[in-house]
Amino acid sequence: MILVLPQCQKEILDFPSDVREELTDALAQLEAGQRLSMPLSRPMPSIGKGVHELRFRDRAGIYRVVYVFKGEGVITLIHAFVKKSQTTQKNNLELARKRLKET
Repeated sequence: MILVLPQCQKEILDFPSDVREELTDALAQLEAGQRLSMPLSRPMPSIGKGVHELRFRDRAGIYRVVYVFKGEGVITLIHAFVKKSQTTQKNNLELARKRLKET
C-alpha cells in the first residue's frame, strides 16, 4: 500500500507530467514487492532507517521523491522536491527528517 503525506502530494503535483508518470510506474513496482536500486532508487540513511529516494530526470530538471518502508508492505511518500545542485540541499534533508518523525 502506498501512502502519501498531503504536503508531499502537493509537491508531486508541481512535477512535470512525464515525471509523474515515471513516478507512478516506480511506485507500482514497489507496491508489487520489487526492490529498486540505482539509478532509480537509493537509500538515504542520513534521513532515517528504511528511507530511500526515487530519482527522476527530464530536460527541465532533476526530481526526487523521498519514501520510507513502514511496516509490512506499507510505503509512505514523505517529501518531493526539485534538486538544484549536485548535493541534496540541507533544508530538504531536514524537512524529510521532520516529516519522517510525524509518520
